[in-house]
Amino acid sequence: MITDSSRRGLAVAAVLGAALIWSSSFAVTKVVLAEVPPMTLGALRFVLAALILAVAVHAGPERRRLPAPRERLFIGLAGLLGITAYFALENVGVDLASASDATLIVASYPILTLVLSGRTVFSPVRLTGMLVAVAGVWLVVRGDGSHSLWGDVFLIAGGVAWAAYNLLARRDGSGASPIVVTYYQTLAGAAGFVLLSLSEVDRWSVPSGANVLRIGFLAGLCSVAGFLLYNHGLRRLEASVAVNLLNVVPVAGLGWAVVLAGERLTLVQVLGGAVVIAGVTLGLHRRKNVASGAPPAPKATSASQ
Repeated sequence: MITDSSRRGLAVAAVLGAALIWSSSFAVTKVVLAEVPPMTLGALRFVLAALILAVAVHAGPERRRLPAPRERLFIGLAGLLGITAYFALENVGVDLASASDATLIVASYPILTLVLSGRTVFSPVRLTGMLVAVAGVWLVVRGDGSHSLWGDVFLIAGGVAWAAYNLLARRDGSGASPIVVTYYQTLAGAAGFVLLSLSEVDRWSVPSGANVLRIGFLAGLCSVAGFLLYNHGLRRLEASVAVNLLNVVPVAGLGWAVVLAGERLTLVQVLGGAVVIAGVTLGLHRRKNVASGAPPAPKATSASQ
């Protein structure tokens, strides 16, 4: 028998899996952006991801359990926030801001989610954990001194969009499986990016073979697998907890830098990674009267609420 504690543990593992996958996307995206403009890259990435998911959904048993049209609209709205809005703002922000600014602002997303949620259990220990995680990320990236105000503005706006996505996605009452939800979110997000990419038509060119493979990696692993894992975990976790777990992304990103790029870690970066992990652990804390039960599941009613 699977207990509530086991379900929560599996949800945490799913979100951590998504974080580890997403941590590999920054370096790949940076390479592709040298040849493909940001909105066009988003369109290529998520159109391909939507095609992969369409085959999985419509060719499998999930085709008999698709949400109603009204519910699809709700799921699609979440996709516009979590895919089109967030990734568009992130791509532009990372392009304009320094790596340290980007990482620090991304680490603040759990606090943005906590502030915007209103209904999330406000635990001083949890908030302390989030602040500790932010401090750890600062240690990781403190060596980069470049700065861009407009880049910071875009990244903060991206944080608001991501927080809104988390809060909206948890209100989905369709009862659809994570793969179906991810499919309709990705379909809406891809449509939004196709429209945005039209502003870059004068910069379009045929990408190199290597970048085609990188775009495939971003679509198949980072978009499809990552969002499937994240949406699965989000069903059993509070939004602020799920986003707090994503603080491991910059730490894991350092690991990818060592393995793939041969970079060396400093003692301060290692210390910062340890502090991030400690902060994430604190961020998982729940008060005893809350921890005794599972977090509320999405209501099995119309998603139009």
